[in-house]
Amino acid sequence: MPFQSHIGEIASLLTAICWTLSAIYFEKAGRRIGSLSVNIIRIFLGVIFLGITTYFTRGMFFPMDATPYNWLWLGISGIVGFFLGDLFLFKSYTIIGSRTSQLVMSLAPMLTAIIGWFFLHEILSVKSIIGIIVSVTGIMIAVAGKKLKLNVPLRGFLYALGGAMGQAVGLILSKKGMGDYDAIAATQIRAIVGFAAFAILVTVMRRWKRVLITTTDKMSMKATTIGAIFGPFIGVALSLYAVQHTSTGIASALMALTPVFIIVPSAIMFKEKITAPQVIGAVISIIGATIFFL
Repeated sequence: MPFQSHIGEIASLLTAICWTLSAIYFEKAGRRIGSLSVNIIRIFLGVIFLGITTYFTRGMFFPMDATPYNWLWLGISGIVGFFLGDLFLFKSYTIIGSRTSQLVMSLAPMLTAIIGWFFLHEILSVKSIIGIIVSVTGIMIAVAGKKLKLNVPLRGFLYALGGAMGQAVGLILSKKGMGDYDAIAATQIRAIVGFAAFAILVTVMRRWKRVLITTTDKMSMKATTIGAIFGPFIGVALSLYAVQHTSTGIASALMALTPVFIIVPSAIMFKEKITAPQVIGAVISIIGATIFFL
């Protein structure tokens, strides 16, 4: 069946939609309580939601049946993706802005495909390579707009590139560590280790008091909770399911449609103007995505 044969690609598109919703709500919460508080709260909630799900689907709240091999590689993936990747990305926002940072982040699919080729021996067809190139081109046009020239501080660019590398390497490590293991339980392992890393950082920075105070802000907690449902919970679980059923390069390219999907919702919620390059880029990206299904 066509649906069955493209289940990995469909999961990748659903991941992009989930990440679009999570990004909107995390941005809303972050404007009120700060990115560090949002990060550690969202991952904590993700661990709880994932545990509840695996309790009903697998009979255990924590992934007690995971092997040391699963914990090792998925744990490293959690540090690289959940912790370092997001730290670099949020830092780049403060230096070069979210629009340029997302432009650099659109390099993630190509980075993922290249790393997957080297370390997982994944072979991409000519059609898949064309689809990745078209999708990334559309994303770059949509996100960059009229600022296609990257005339920004090198430090900010490197932080954004670190975010893209975190996403790419995180996916590769996840696929290596997951194998045939349950995708939701694998996501919980990544979240647990990612939370532990953030907890250490908050402790070192002595920010626990600030984090606890932010939990009393009902509007921010509501936004963070919704974001956690679509981000560390459903979104990341779908992303791991996707890389189980298609190559990491293709999955990453389709997941990278998030900056395009977010154009209209963010315009409505944050009163942002929709520009011609965004529309053109969206059309090109959708064309690139459809190439995978031809």
